[in-house]
Order: sequence, then structure tokens, then C-alpha cells
Amino acid sequence: MKQLLLSAMLVVATLFGGVAVGPVGVAGAQETCSFPITETDATGTDVTVEEEPQRIVTLSPSAAQTMWEIGGQEKVVGVTKFSTHLDGANAKANVSGAGTTTVVPEKVVAQNPDLVLAPNVIPDQTVQKLREAGLTVYKFDEAKTIEDIYAKTELTGRLTGECDGADETVSWMKDRVNTVREAVSGEDSPKVLYVMSGGFTAGEGTFINKVIETAGATNVAAEADISGYKQISNEVVVQQQPEWFIVSAGAEVPNAYSETPAAKQNQTVSLNSNYVSQPAPRIVHPITKLAKTFHPEAFEQANVTTTAETTTTADSQGDTAGETTTESGGQPGFGGVGAVVAGALAVVALLARRV
Repeated sequence: MKQLLLSAMLVVATLFGGVAVGPVGVAGAQETCSFPITETDATGTDVTVEEEPQRIVTLSPSAAQTMWEIGGQEKVVGVTKFSTHLDGANAKANVSGAGTTTVVPEKVVAQNPDLVLAPNVIPDQTVQKLREAGLTVYKFDEAKTIEDIYAKTELTGRLTGECDGADETVSWMKDRVNTVREAVSGEDSPKVLYVMSGGFTAGEGTFINKVIETAGATNVAAEADISGYKQISNEVVVQQQPEWFIVSAGAEVPNAYSETPAAKQNQTVSLNSNYVSQPAPRIVHPITKLAKTFHPEAFEQANVTTTAETTTTADSQGDTAGETTTESGGQPGFGGVGAVVAGALAVVALLARRV
């Protein structure tokens, strides 16, 4: 039903400012789930799910978010500590450990799951340990594009018996993303930098880069030939002259970036980290927020056109929590750059939240 609600959600996004490695499969149209199902995962293993799983453990916030969005949250019995922002997730078993320990295999096994959904960053050794304990584990490839996220959502639906919910979710995602793409087509592309802790950023070959491009902007990190998640020097940032900074809510922009148009004009977009950092359905919210920020007139016109052609209205999940846009003062803190070691640890934490 969500694909019928694009108009209502775009209105909410406009009124409230709503809007962070191989193929993951091909998204199908209105697939019917059937079991057994066999899919080849990132470890090269042919994973067979014999019957529709009723007890599922997700080892990443993106997998958990996807299960929530496609209507399969009741099947989830275990999540990591980075998924507790999801409604009802606190009632699930926490399979994480202390500190930076994302997954404790013994906690996963204790949930007696029919299926374990693992992100690409989970070590193969951990996956193998879970398999040796008799569990069925599917490890996803890294999603590098928006299309990969569509495919990952469809694949999750097939593996978990939630095909209809996955199809509906992908449909509304495509509707909103296509509306954004049409709105920004032909518009000037502002230069932007995605700011992470410790001088890190997202470059070419990341889904965050595709988020930026889809919203009608140019990622200066990619322009500087940075790929993946790496550090970018202060000198390169100043040389690239970004017009906007993109940060997760609460993050700081270094003082060293002060000689850029983005700093001088106080142009910073703050996004909900649980949306922009996870390759999952809610990635459409930061895409929409960025497009609305960078191309307000084009976005408004596209929104008016869409709402004029659609008469269906319904409630939409809130997509603005933790997101703000700052212009001409009041931008999220311009502070000192954290130590490289501290920044690296922050990036490790971000990557744990991202997958």
C-alpha cells in the first residue's frame, strides 16, 4: 500500500523538512514467496531456507530496519544494540556484547533462530561459527547503490517470507526516488562534503555517494578520487570548495574547513544518522531532505505536480527526527577535529551502525 502513499509522504517531507562488494540480487515485481529457497550469499555459499522462518536474528541495523519496513518485525527475535531505535526493538533479545562487540555468537545461538541475517562486515569466521552451531546464516553483499538497496530489500523478503511487503516497500521507495530524480534533472549541482569524525568521508563506491548524486549534488570526495570510507585532508577540502556540508545529527564540522563557501555561508544539512548511515528503505528520507535543501524550487514544483496527480492520502511514518538544515547562522558546531585514533574508533562505530 505504501506505493499509493507517495503524495502524502512528500507533503509531510515538504512541510516538516523531512527528508550513510558484489551484486545483491535482482529485484522482482510482485513475487510470490515459496520455500525451500536457495540463494548464494557473500561467502559464496548456497544458503537454503527450507521453510518460512518464524524466528529471525538480524546482525545489523539495516537488516532490522528492512524487516520492520516490510512488515516482518514480529518474526525478529534478536537484534544488535544499534537497532534499538526501531519501535519495539527493545523487546527483542540483544545479541551484542560490551564496547564495540557487535555480535556475540553464543547470544545468537541462544535465540534458536530459523534464519540469521548478517551484514557484509560480519567476519566470515563468525558466520562459519554460527553455521557450525547448526544455524542458517545468510551474509549480504555490500550495497553500493540505491538499486542495490532495492535488490537487498527484495531478497530479504524472499528469504523471510515477506515478499508482498518487500514489493510494496520497494515500490514506494522507487516512486519517491524517481520523483526526486525528475525534480533535480537539469538543475545545477552544488558541491557537497559528507563530514564524518576524524576527517573521514564517503567517496566513490559508497551508497552515501549515490545518495548525494541522487539528490542532485556533487560529492567533492569522489571528485578528489577518494573511494570507500577514507580520510580527506583539510587541504583537499579547502581546494574542493564545497558549498554544503552534510553531517549526521550532532556531528561537528572542523574549524579547518572555515575557508570554504559552505562554512562562510553557514550551509550545513544535518541528517538522522539512523537513516543516512544504513543501506535500507528509510534511505529515501535523507535523499528527499537533501534534494529539498539543494533544489527547493524544483523540489516544490515536482511535489506540487505529484500531489495534484494523486488523490490518495494516508498517515506517513515520521522521517524528520534529528534532521535540520542550517543557513546563515546556527549551524551544528564548528569545532576542533578529533584525534585520528578517536576518529577511527568513531568510524568503526559508524560502520557498525551503517550496515
